[in-house]
Amino acid sequence: MSNFLVIPLYTGLAAWGDIAVGEVRPSYDRPSKSAIMGLVAAALGIRRDEEERLLELAKGYDIAVVVESAGEPLRDFHTVQVPKTTSGRERFLTRREELGDDLSSLNTIVTTRDYRCDAYYFVLLSPRSPTPPYPLTEIAERLRQPTFVLYLGRKSCPICHPLGSIIITADSVSSAVRQALTALRPPFFPPLKKGSRVRVYSERAPSPGERVDQRISRRDDLSSRKRWQYSVRPEYLMNLEV
Repeated sequence: MSNFLVIPLYTGLAAWGDIAVGEVRPSYDRPSKSAIMGLVAAALGIRRDEEERLLELAKGYDIAVVVESAGEPLRDFHTVQVPKTTSGRERFLTRREELGDDLSSLNTIVTTRDYRCDAYYFVLLSPRSPTPPYPLTEIAERLRQPTFVLYLGRKSCPICHPLGSIIITADSVSSAVRQALTALRPPFFPPLKKGSRVRVYSERAPSPGERVDQRISRRDDLSSRKRWQYSVRPEYLMNLEV
């Protein structure tokens, strides 16, 4: 039997990231592990430059994401100023340093930002060892009273539902998901429901008797916050009838 912290996430606007090159900033239809652990870190008061604490947190837990409603895609357009010329070898410590003081040396480009609208998820957090970096009870309390402001992917994406997390005990991820679906459905859930199944993306290897529909590799496991590096981790997709 394992303990799971169940975190409900409802948002009018979310951005979950993806491999981004140039002026295109796409988004998955579900939360990444780096986004979830960043949310937990902000609630606990861990700052972005505290690399060791961030790595300890990321390596201390498995996550499972339950997609009840992936929402609708939205693409926004931004204008961004960039230098006209750069050697490609210069390293800038700040955005101001990159742009410089000569406004005539700047170009304006159009970039895209992808979002998910009116999306609803559950996240299940489970410790990898009997002595995790933070007890699930402490994480649940800090999510209710976070140290820093919480948002979902970008600062323009506020949380639209209280993070009334609960702790449940189950012998498998699928069993924990079924308990969570019964315990935490909000009153506005019926209009968001899409069909009779939910998608579950679990980082934990399946238990005996659990049916896995697909194994996916996703590069969202933090390796270095200072260098913005992420490693590949597995996701086991299960389609559950509810």
